[in-house]
Order: sequence, then structure tokens, then C-alpha cells
Amino acid sequence: MSTALLSRAERAAPNKWLVLVLVCLAQFMVVLDATVVNVALPSIQRDLDFSPSSLQWVVNSYTLAFGGFLLLGGRAADFVGRKRLFLAGVVVFTGASLLNGFATSPEFLIAARALQGLGAAMVSPAALSIVTTTFRDGPERTKALSVWAAIAVGGAAVGLLLGGILTEYLSWEWIFFVNVPVGIAAVLLSLRFIPESKVATRGVDVLGAITVTAGLTLLVYAIVRTQDYGWGSLETLGLAGAALALLGAFAAIELRSKAPLVRLGIFRTRSLTSANAAMLAVAGGMFAVFFFASLYVQQILDFSPVQAGLGFLPLTAGIILFSGLAQQLISRVGVRWVAMVGMAAAAVGLMLLSRAPVDGSYAADVLPGLLVMSAGLGLTFVPLTLIATTNVGDQDAGLASGLFNSSQQIGGALGLAILSTVAASTTTDALPSGPAPSPAEQASALVEGFQMAFAVGAGLMLVGVIITALFIRRRDVAAIQADAPVAGHV
Repeated sequence: MSTALLSRAERAAPNKWLVLVLVCLAQFMVVLDATVVNVALPSIQRDLDFSPSSLQWVVNSYTLAFGGFLLLGGRAADFVGRKRLFLAGVVVFTGASLLNGFATSPEFLIAARALQGLGAAMVSPAALSIVTTTFRDGPERTKALSVWAAIAVGGAAVGLLLGGILTEYLSWEWIFFVNVPVGIAAVLLSLRFIPESKVATRGVDVLGAITVTAGLTLLVYAIVRTQDYGWGSLETLGLAGAALALLGAFAAIELRSKAPLVRLGIFRTRSLTSANAAMLAVAGGMFAVFFFASLYVQQILDFSPVQAGLGFLPLTAGIILFSGLAQQLISRVGVRWVAMVGMAAAAVGLMLLSRAPVDGSYAADVLPGLLVMSAGLGLTFVPLTLIATTNVGDQDAGLASGLFNSSQQIGGALGLAILSTVAASTTTDALPSGPAPSPAEQASALVEGFQMAFAVGAGLMLVGVIITALFIRRRDVAAIQADAPVAGHV
């Protein structure tokens, strides 16, 4: 090829780092909205008259739709084109954000949040598969995925601060309205700079997406309703049975479908399966921090929304710092060890939070746990992302991305349902019988519920450590070890 032709080809090729910036912008918006509502929950509860038991659905309707339809989004990215699905997802997400801001009832907000989750399920796997196919294997992809992981986790933490600022100085509706100009800008820039790619030619499995999402939603609902029915009641067992039947139907559909939502053979890739199982556990514990720590500092320490958001800044900074450090440590000690140390540190952070008393303070009882937790999360997400997306061909890049993101969202939704149920049961048991409890007794019982939720969240983190230690072998991650950048040369 002549120098002139090569020069023209180079000019025509998209700037891959600009592509990374654009997809990370959209991913930041998507991840941020999983947590931006947490600080605003007390205001939303007052304005729309949510009951305490239904309030978690403001979070879970988003995460369930996000997690359930991520599987469809991941496969659709491979079939209809990653850029096309990415743009459609940003449009749906932005439109749903506008609807959320205009919500006038709990039912309207929950439905609009679910639609927003559907848009996120289209954006996220398409964006990650764009990253994994734009950057070649080796140090370049490791660096790009490190940026991606930092955005994915850091965005969740930034959401708490932004939610506090918008709620206190404007109103809770603005936590949704702020997405509109960002979404419009992302669409316009992506039309110009992100290249299209299309790998497969067959259709997508909508029935599979419906059954898996319905099954997961019903399972979460069954867990939540145990607060009223009890774990062994006929109602709980019936709901759980129906959920398992739907999930069984999903598996049967996938085995028979010519174009399955999830090609079940992909789970023979041991690194992918193990990393996704670990992420299920980690996400359940992680959501405990964002949900219960936010409630603790506002309801017990009397923080304003902005103070609550500012209180989580150390968590954000620590995640970003240790995500960068994880990239360097992978070349020194190995990707498995970095992941296990990260999850173990996150468990320690949650245990520190589980000791926060009713008469506690931020500096002594919250900050230490957040700092240790931030180090743990930063060290966890980079290696797990690398492990989950290695040993996978380009034709399955979208599916692998969707599975990993699904594990995070589904794990978070299931974890939040379990932890909320545990917290509510502990609080109920701690309340004295007889006359109406005093405000001090109510606060004490509430804190006991938070403490138990943090402790169970720590246990989930340790489950992730065990899965990684037992099921991810050195040879499963040999390619990552060989491609890991030398420290100081990324």
C-alpha cells in the first residue's frame, strides 16, 4: 500500500481512544443511575408516598430490567450491530429519564425506572463489546478495560454525590432530568465517531429475555414478600416455585432455540462462568454500601442529602485510585490474587460498617469502612472484568459482555432484596413489644437492621473469594498474565 493510501486509511479510521471516551460517557450515565436515587430515597418517599417495603423497588425495578434484558442486549449487539444498538439504547434511556422526572405516583416511577433499565440493558453490553473489539488483546485492551472498570464502579459512587446535590438544591426530579442533555450529546457524537460492526446474521430470542426477566423479578418479589409471609409460608414457596419454573422455561427455550439469547455452551468457558458467579456475590455485597450506608448517614446521623453525597467522595476516590493500582498489580502478583485480595478487603470494609452504632459518627464509624471498601472494590472489578471477557471470541464478545453486566445487576437486585429482608426482620425483632416504641428505640432497632445487612454483605464478598480461589485456575487466566502490562509502561 502506498504512503498516500495508508495516510488516508489512518485518517479514515476512528480514534479508538475517542471511541472509549464516548462509550464510557454513556456507561457512566447508566451506572450512575443505579445509585443516584439512593440519596434521594427519603425525598422520593415523602413526595410520592412510598411505603417502606416498596421503596426498594425504585432501585430494584431499574436493576432487574437492566440485569434481565442485558442478556438480550448482549446478544442483540452481536446480531443487529453494536453501534446501532448502542444508539437505540441511549435514546430509550434518555427518554425514560425524562419520564422519571415527571412521575407523580409510585407506580409511574417504578414503571419508568424499569423502562430506563431496559435502555441501560441495550447500552451497556453494546458499549463493552465496542471496547473489546476496538482494542486488540494485550496491554492496550487491559488499559482500556481498566478505564472501563473504573468508570463502572466510580460512576456508582459519584451517583451518590450528584444525587445529594441535585436533591437538596433543586429537587429529586433533577437526578433524572440531568441525563437528558448528556444523552443527546452522546447520541450526536457517537453518530459521528463510533464505527459500526456486525458479526452474526440470525435473529434474537425475545421470548428467552421475557422468561428470564419475569423469573428473576418474581424471585426478587418472593424474597421481598417474606417480610410479610415468612420464609416457609405457602405464599413465599408458591412465588419462588413460579419463579423457578420461569427460569427453567428459559433454560429449555435456550436449548431449543436456533438463535438462543444465551448460547449455553459458552458456560464451558471456565474463566467466564467463575468470574460471573463471583460477580453475582460481589454485587450483592456492594449494593449494601450504597443503599444502607446512605440511609444510615441520613436517618441516624441526620446528614442532609449533600452531606451524604460528600460523605461518599472518599469511596469514589479510593475506587479510582485502586482500579489504576490493580492494573499494575496484575503483572506482579497475578489476576486471581488481585481479585481475591480485593474481595477480602471489601468484606473487611463491610464488617467495619456493621459495627456502626446508633450514637456513632461519620469519622469514626463510617469513613474507615468506606476507605477499606473502596480499596477492595477498586482491586476487584478490573481483574474480574478481564477474567470474564478473556478466552472469548469476537463473535461472542457481546454475549460475554452482557453476561458479566447481568451478573452485576442481577446480583445487586437479588442481594438488595435479601439484605433488605434481613434488615427489616432484624429491625422488627429488635423493637420492644407493648406500647409504641420511642424514637430512640426505633432508631436503635433500625441500626441493628443496618448492621445485620452489612454483615451479610461481607459474607457475600467472601463467597466471591471462595469461588475465585476454587474455580479459576492459573491456566484459565494465562493469556491475561502474558498480556499484562509491565508496571510503569501502560
